[in-house]
This record gives sequence, C-alpha cells and structure tokens, in this order.
Amino acid sequence: MIGPDTAKVRDIAYQVRDVVEQNENVVDPHLDWNEQSPYLKLVVDQERARALGLTPQDVSNALALLISGAQVTTVRDGIEKIGVVARAVPAERLDLAKIGELTITARGGMAVPLSQVAKVEYAHEEPILWRRNRDMAITVRADVRDGVQAPDVTNQIWPKLQKIRDSLQPAYRIETGGAIEESAKGNASIFILFPVMVVVMLLLLMIQLQSFSRLLLVFLTAPLGIVGASLGLNVAGAPFGFVALLGLIALAGMIMRNAVILVDQIETDVRQGLTRREAIIEATVRRARPVVLTALAAILAMIPLSRSAFWGPMAITIMGGLFVATFLTLFYLPGLYALWFRRSLDRHEAAPGADHLAMQHAEPSQIALAGAAE
Repeated sequence: MIGPDTAKVRDIAYQVRDVVEQNENVVDPHLDWNEQSPYLKLVVDQERARALGLTPQDVSNALALLISGAQVTTVRDGIEKIGVVARAVPAERLDLAKIGELTITARGGMAVPLSQVAKVEYAHEEPILWRRNRDMAITVRADVRDGVQAPDVTNQIWPKLQKIRDSLQPAYRIETGGAIEESAKGNASIFILFPVMVVVMLLLLMIQLQSFSRLLLVFLTAPLGIVGASLGLNVAGAPFGFVALLGLIALAGMIMRNAVILVDQIETDVRQGLTRREAIIEATVRRARPVVLTALAAILAMIPLSRSAFWGPMAITIMGGLFVATFLTLFYLPGLYALWFRRSLDRHEAAPGADHLAMQHAEPSQIALAGAAE
C-alpha cells in the first residue's frame, strides 16, 4: 500500500490484511510497521524560564547532563584511560514518571524542579516510516502453509483485492511484492534480450543446416521439453520462476542440438545414395544410442544441483524436460521429417562416390544381379 498520507495508507493496509486473513493458505498476516511507540515531550514555559534566567537551550543542556551524562575527567587504570561520566543516578534518570522531579540549576545557582519550567506530555509517534519513491508504504506480510508456493497464494488473493483497488484515490495504489515482484524483475531482464537470442540461435542453425525447411524441422522440436519440464516441476513441487525459466531456455538448446545431429545424419545418408525413407530409419537407429547417453549424462549431472533451494527448479526443469524430450525427439522428428519430404521418400539423391555405401545397404540378391550384369 503506497500513498502520501500515513493514516490513509494504514487504513488501506488494514483492509488488505482482512482480505489476506480469509485465505486458508495464509499464516499470521501482519504489517511491517504499524504500532505506534510512546514518547515523552517537554513543553518549556517561556515566561517562567525567562523569570528564572533560563533559556530552552539551558534546559536541554541540563537534561542532557542528567540523563545522558557528560565526561568530566579521566582516570588511569594501568596503561588505559577511563572516562568519568557525571549524570543522575539510575533511580532518577530511568524512571519516566520522575522526569518532572529532576532539578536544574537556575540563575544564581538555585535548584529548580523541571516541572516548574516545563510541562511533561506523553504521546505516541511512529517508530519507523517506510517510504517508496517518497510516498508512505506499508507492506502486508504473511507466511504460507507447507506445500504451498507463495506466488500461487498471491495469485489467489490478488483478484479479491479488486474492490479495494477500485475505491482508492488516484494518489494511492496497491502493489504486489515478494517472490512475484522479484520473479517479474528477472523475467523482464530475460525478455529484453530474448529477441536477440532467438535471432542468433536461428542464424547459427541456418549456418549449420543451410536449409529453411530443415531449420524449421529442428526449431519445431524445441517445445517438446515443456511436457517433461512441467511434469518434473509438478512431481517435485517446485515453482516455475526465474531460474526455472532459465532452465527451460537451456533445455530448448539441448533438444535442438539433438535434432541437429539427427537431421544432419539423415542428410548425410541421403547424399551418400540412400533414399530418404532408408536414411530416416538408418540415421535414427545409429544416432539413438549417442543421443540417449548424452541426455542421461546431462540428467545425472543435474542431480546434485536439484537439492539446491535456489537452483533446484532449474535442475528439475532440465532433468524432466530432457528425459521426456529425448525419447519424443527420436519418434517425433523422424515422423515429422518423413511427413515434410513425403513426396520424395523413395527417391535417390546419390552423390558421386556413394556407390560403396549403397552396396552396403543393398540386399544380397541385388548384389548378385549387379555382378551378373557386369
């Protein structure tokens, strides 16, 4: 709750706290500053003080001497000097009820009770004032039950505050904080560079694949990690926040790397004389084991990091997404590739010097017929 007037901001905070208390997942909602603390104020009677030859500065100095004290001398204890402070005894200076009985020295050395020249008033004031952008700010805080994520609870409460937000004056506002605020800051920093990251990624893929169609095939495998990532986060009970988003971006790169390896192997086999149908089958069978082993190595490497309170969601995102996406890629990408090139699945696109590889994949009867023809 943010606004210019302290009392108004506190009233709004009370209303918000009442709404927060109604949520069953919230524990002990409270305000970060609320209770006023008592304080003592002395109002000097100017006429009496002048009659006694005193000024407000004289009264202030006398009280400072009695309560806080002043160093009058030092004594030597061995090689150390210890200051000697003169002040009233604790029974007088620590009892607020006896402040008026303290005596100060007037003109001519006459001792005068403080109550003769000043009126003691007791009141309350704010012990601390938090400000944000020069406006008063009060924060409603609360813990959440075990097994519940703070962003989820905030999302449950926020719509219920709509009535309060609609009734606020233009100078007052309600803002969310905590995990949601920090996550929003982190996500904003990512989204600023996200377009540049996508352009660089597409450029590198284009250099590697040298074909718009193959580039699109590889890029379509990136979303496969969402299935395993969401499943892993739900099973582990981890939140999808800033670090999990980082893990999802890294996961997309790992998946597309596997897709590039598989597509490149298919194209290599096609150039060496196999039909696309044969190349899809052969490349998938040959590359399945390396792809699976590298994925398992990355998953096992993330296990220690998954126990971290901060980096755990990122590790779980990569582990779950990579595990599911690896096997999906081995089935999804060959099928998508075959669908894309369905008109040329049985067409040979042999390159010079590819006869040897074609003979390796030929049937024995075909080899015999070729020998007879020669």
